[in-house]
Amino acid sequence: MQSMNFLAIAVAAGAAVVTSVVWYTLFAGPMAKLGNAGAVGAGTAPILAMLFVVAQSLVVAFMVAYLVSRLAISGLVDAAGFGALIWIFPAAILLGSVVHEGVPPTLAGIHAGDWLAKLILISAILGAWR
Repeated sequence: MQSMNFLAIAVAAGAAVVTSVVWYTLFAGPMAKLGNAGAVGAGTAPILAMLFVVAQSLVVAFMVAYLVSRLAISGLVDAAGFGALIWIFPAAILLGSVVHEGVPPTLAGIHAGDWLAKLILISAILGAWR
């Protein structure tokens, strides 16, 4: 963990939060058409939902930093490619929610796009900052 930059982790997590806010603002219309299935933080107080997003982003940024460090990934392009590669995990989970839980494919696609953008951004920041 000595080669992990905790400031870079915090910046990457903050950038991920901002990216999600922008992403879901852009897709608010399509999500509203999906009804309650697309409600952001449905059943959760807005402040708790936002605190969860911040905590989640910190955990993800920390884990990506750990992997980037252990795999000696450096540079913007290689790190962004790594972010795209590890996107397969949330994409597979979201696809499973469509198949097994009846989540609308449009909603899963919106969430998958958010994860792709965040993972590429987090990885790129961490790789470029190494």
